[in-house]
This record gives sequence, structure tokens and C-alpha cells, in this order.
Amino acid sequence: MNQLFRRKNYSETDTSTNLLRVLGVWDIVFFGIAAIIGAGSFSSLGEAVFRGGPGVILLYLICGFACGFTALCYAEFASRIPTAGSAYTYAYASFGELIAWVIGWALIMEYSFGNIYVAFSWSDYFTSFLERLGMHIPDYLTCSYTEARKAFENGSENKELLNAWNTAPLLGSLKFIVDLPALVINGLITWLCYVGVKESKNFNNSLVILKLAVIVLVILVGFAYINTDNWTPVNPETQVASFMPNGFAGVMSAVSGVFFAYIGFDALSVLSEETKDPQKTLPKGMIISLVLCTFIYIALTLVLTGMVDYRKFDGVGDPLSFIFEKANANVAWMELVVSFVAIVAITTVLLVFQMGQPRIWYAMSRDGLMPQRFQKVHPKYKTPSYATVITGIAVGVPILFTDKTFILDFTSIGTIFAFVLVCAGVLMLPAKEKIKGRFHLPYINGKIIFPVIFIGGLIAFYIWQPEFFTNLMDWNDPKEGEFRASMFVFILINLVLCIFTFIKNFSLIPLIGLSSCLYLLTGMSHENWFWFGLWFALGLVIYFCYGYRNSKLRNS
Repeated sequence: MNQLFRRKNYSETDTSTNLLRVLGVWDIVFFGIAAIIGAGSFSSLGEAVFRGGPGVILLYLICGFACGFTALCYAEFASRIPTAGSAYTYAYASFGELIAWVIGWALIMEYSFGNIYVAFSWSDYFTSFLERLGMHIPDYLTCSYTEARKAFENGSENKELLNAWNTAPLLGSLKFIVDLPALVINGLITWLCYVGVKESKNFNNSLVILKLAVIVLVILVGFAYINTDNWTPVNPETQVASFMPNGFAGVMSAVSGVFFAYIGFDALSVLSEETKDPQKTLPKGMIISLVLCTFIYIALTLVLTGMVDYRKFDGVGDPLSFIFEKANANVAWMELVVSFVAIVAITTVLLVFQMGQPRIWYAMSRDGLMPQRFQKVHPKYKTPSYATVITGIAVGVPILFTDKTFILDFTSIGTIFAFVLVCAGVLMLPAKEKIKGRFHLPYINGKIIFPVIFIGGLIAFYIWQPEFFTNLMDWNDPKEGEFRASMFVFILINLVLCIFTFIKNFSLIPLIGLSSCLYLLTGMSHENWFWFGLWFALGLVIYFCYGYRNSKLRNS
């Protein structure tokens, strides 16, 4: 049992690596913007707005707040451990081998499965852009088999999906339906990651500049078309105008779509061994990119919900071009520009995620938890070549049989869980010597402050929304029952944290990050938790069949 939780010691001064160190602070910032401003703004933002209404802006603030404190925890680890592996490496140092494996397995959900969703989003924008240019790809080559089948069986009104099902050629008794653009872009990005991080860096930086320019243009042009009445729509059931027409539970139901926008920032810590002076560079780059992207998301959400009634975003996969369509603002040239730049933006997300996953496997293989071939470095390109190819396959194959909605929820819950363990891991770290120029997470004793903040917040919320606490134990409510049950568990865990903080003098910053991320988990449904549990059960089987036996730490 002790072996399962045996920790690995990493040297703060050992920066040796087989990979090529070429990334500076602004390269890291640009990779961060590439990962965060992409599918979250150009695709999942539409679904988030539909679920939460204008009030979804509060969720962006909550997620930005949670990710801000989490980023500080990542920065603290990055300043101590200049090694590839992200949260996997950090968990190995703070919790031990079993939890490290669990995190590494969760990161596969984040990077590989996340890129499946991003590839689908890229395909949506690419095909709609071609349509605007008068070029048409057959519908059965622009969606997944699962999406088309569900649309047909559920009587969907989506004409493209129904047409794909009805016109698809047969291979025996099976309809041939495949998202060809998604497969092609996955192959091209895999090749780019294979040939080198320097080439990827230059490609990424140029695309990010173009993407930011157009997002600023969207905000400036869209501002002129804002109707402030759209920020307080009338609920058809209650006939009450509200910033949160579906209530706070409705806002929280959008957590998967909103949080998906932020999951890319931790991919930066995977690039430790390709970053110049990572103990200084990575923390700066992560924090700068996160702050910039949060402000951008807030501005975009204000523009979208101000220009168009939130209910019109149902099923909209390209919200930034949708607001300029003929039925809305009717700005044809903006619709075309946004469609093109969305392709650029989502390409950069694919690039960062596709760089992240091979380096997780590279680190796990180096520790003996994955087969040795995953740590193979290409002699010319200095990239983890075998792991990169396998990542491309791991993304490409599920594109053939899965759909976007499932992947979105599946990815978000795994990432938030990883964030929870990173924040908790910082609480376990011993104090370190301050070194000039290197990031150092300030220690603020949470002994009194954290219990006062949490319990005081509960009291304030009770005064504001007493009926919420009155109904807190009513878990059978079909609309809010799951959220109430999750909130009960959240309150219970935080009360336990208050007790341990009072006894152990835990640091305030990681505590707030931990509590914030735990709160985000309250927006997950029972289906999310079921698939999450199933995925980890599979991971544990693989660990005990292979990783436990081949662990270099155990065998040493």
C-alpha cells in the first residue's frame, strides 16, 4: 500500500532534457491564448449562452476566478519542477504514484478527447465557410455517424444531419457517414507537431495575432448593434424580466461549455522541457494569458447576449458568425470574416492540445507507467515522435463514432478534477527557499480567513436566497435536484476544509483555488459522473496490469 502513494522527488535545479528549449515568455502567452480563445469562444459559447442566458457572464467570472487561483498553483509547481508532465508530474511529487496515474489518465480525457470536440468544431466552421463561398461538401461527409443517427431517431429539425442520414451511401448494411474535414485537420496537426516545436511555435504565433485582431473587430462592430433589453429577457413561465432567466441552476448547467474554454491553459505546463528558463517563464506566461482571455470572454459574452436573444442560440455551433447573419445583425462581410478566422482560431487550439498529450505520455513512459516506446524522441525533430503519432490515432478513431455533446461534458469533468488535485497538491508541498527572479506563491495563513470567507459567504447567500437553503435537501426535484445534492456535498467538503485549515494552517491561495474548482463540479450531471467513474475504473485496471509492475520508482 505504501508503494501506491510513494512520492517521486524532482530536482529544482535539474533542467536537462532530450527536447529542444526554444520557447520564451511571449511564446507561452501566445500558446495560452491559442488554447483558451478557440473552440470555447467560436463554438461552445453558443450552447453556454442558451443554457444560462445573459447571466452566463457570471459563470465566466467564476471560472476565470477559479482558474486564476489554479494557475497560481500550477505556477508554483512549475517553479519547483521544470519537467514535462503537467498535473501528472505535480501529483507524483505531492500525492504519490497512484494519484499521479489517475491524473495522467484524466489528462488523456482533457487533451485527446478535448481535441475530438475541437476537430468537430473546426469541421463545422470549415464547411459553413465553404458554403458561403458557394462550395458544398455532401452532408454525410461533414458529420459523425452518431450525430446523424441520433438526429434521425429523435426527430431532430437539423436538416443537415437528417439529410446526411437519408443520403448516405451504404457499405453493406451500414451507412457511410464520416466527418472528413475533422479527420483531415487532425492528420495535418499531428504532422505539424511531429516535425517540431519551433515550427509549431512560429505557425501558432502568426495565427494568434490574426485571431485577436478579428475578436477585437467583433467586439467593436457588435457593440453598435447591442439592444440592452436582451440583457434582461422575460421568462415565459414567470413573465419576469431577469439577467438569469433560467435561474442560477440554469447558469450552472452551462458549466461544461464555459469551463471548456479554459481547459487549455494548463497545457502550457506540459511544455516545461521546451521552455527557456521554465521556472521563470512558465508562471509569467500562464498568468498573463489567463487574465487576457478572461477579459476577452466577458466582452464577447456581453456582445452576444446584447445583440441576440439568448434563446436563439439553441444548437448554434458558430455563435460569432451567427450574430451577424441576415436574421440578426445582417452584416454579411463580418459573417464571412468571422467564419474564416474561426477556422484559424480553432486550428491553434488543435495544435496546443495535440502538443500536450504526447508530452504527458512521454513523462509517464519515462517513469515506467507506460511502454518505453512513448518516450522515444525523434533524432532530427527532437519531438516525442511515437507518442505524437499515437495521439493522432487516439483523436482520429473516435471521430468516426462519437458526437460533440458527449465529448464536451466528458472532457470538462476530467479537467476540473485534475485542477482540484493540483490545488490540493500545493497544500501538501513543504516551504521552499525564495530565489530572486523565480515565481514564489505567497503564503497567507488561511487559519481564520478561509473559515470566515466560506461561512460568511454561506450566511450572506442565505440572507439573499433563503428559499435555496429551505429546499436544499429536496433532491427529487426534476429541474434542480442534482444541483442541490451537489451543493450539499460541496458545503460538507468545505466545512471539513475549514476544520483542517484551522488545525493545519493551510495556505489561503490554493484553498480558494480548491474550493472554487470543487464548486464548478456541482454543475456536472449524474451522467457526467457515471462516465467519469467508468473511465477511471478502466484506468485503474491498466495501472495494476502494467504500470504498477513496471514502475521505475517501485523497482528502484
